[in-house]
Amino acid sequence: MKDPERLNYVRFNESGETFEGNIASLEFDEDIRGVKLESSNIGAPAYRVYGKTQKDQEVEIGAVWRRKNDQGQEYLQMSVHMRGRTVRANLGKYPGETDDSLMSVIFLRD
Repeated sequence: MKDPERLNYVRFNESGETFEGNIASLEFDEDIRGVKLESSNIGAPAYRVYGKTQKDQEVEIGAVWRRKNDQGQEYLQMSVHMRGRTVRANLGKYPGETDDSLMSVIFLRD
């Protein structure tokens, strides 16, 4: 399911229960995996995000939340901890993309 030719993307499985992808910059290049989180807490994230250690151990590195914009449209926002800093990004469609399972990781600048 991973796409070795893409950077900064997530691809959801058919059921939307999980995703796999990559986030990269000059400082990091990490394959990530997300797992849907079921919670009755309205502030809980929609997905937990996992990465791998240098010893190939899976660890939780962040989460994805469902948000609403000013027009009430829902979008996904990700926050992950990467080597001494927190990276925030929105998940959105690539221009012209027709595959609904594929989303671009759009970094937010602080």
